[in-house]
Amino acid sequence: MSAGWDPRPPQDTDAGEFRPPLDVPGPGQQRRWTVFLRWLLLIPQFIVVMVLSVAAFFVTIVGWFAALVLGRLPDPIHSFLGDVLAYQTRVTASSTLLVDRYPPFAFDASGYPVQIELRQTPLNRLAVLFRIILMIPAAIVSGLAQSGWFAIGWVFWIITVILGRLPEPVFAATAAVVRYRMRFSAYTMMLTPVYPKGVFGDEPAPAAQQPVSATRPLVLGTPAKVLVWVFLILGLAGQITNGTVTRGDDASYDDYRPPSPVRVAP
Repeated sequence: MSAGWDPRPPQDTDAGEFRPPLDVPGPGQQRRWTVFLRWLLLIPQFIVVMVLSVAAFFVTIVGWFAALVLGRLPDPIHSFLGDVLAYQTRVTASSTLLVDRYPPFAFDASGYPVQIELRQTPLNRLAVLFRIILMIPAAIVSGLAQSGWFAIGWVFWIITVILGRLPEPVFAATAAVVRYRMRFSAYTMMLTPVYPKGVFGDEPAPAAQQPVSATRPLVLGTPAKVLVWVFLILGLAGQITNGTVTRGDDASYDDYRPPSPVRVAP
């Protein structure tokens, strides 16, 4: 399946905790015309993702009740949500310029260069019960990082159109944001019991272990880590600005008083 269900070597675990990895090939040459039209070409995919996300929302609710009873997601629910997450990740990777190849309109995409891996494991019922509260910190980090990326994504788009490729630091920082978003979604959907982390990348693998892909392990250099901080700061600034503007509009509305009627003496 496209989500990648086969077990991986032990180096994919993090202190005994398996976090869903993201496999993407390294930054290579991209066709400038597909980069130039990337977001326009992906409009049909965005529509499909929206429909799948709505379906996944209701399936996740059913899965939540099932997980409370069984201590795990039923196989059909786990399989469907895993396929949806893999589909979303492929489209996200394409829209953020990580890959040039157009994502297929199918769940089965074993030949596509963007892959994730999920392992069905038991769930802690107490953590499932309070999942909507526990995920709030990760939701904030994921939301700020994504908002910050999209705030300056047009700059990366121009650079890629000119160079025909995504610079290495931009690629690594973008992959970190996409991977964190994927891990957060997997945690939200109860596809994994392990809390998302790794927005600043992974520790380098031991010399004896060969990397599985360009993003496994995902090692960020200093420029890439600085870019991730820029994403977070821009996302936070955007939230503060939007909140200030909203409060200002509300205050202006509340402070408005209709003029008193003028009384004309008889």
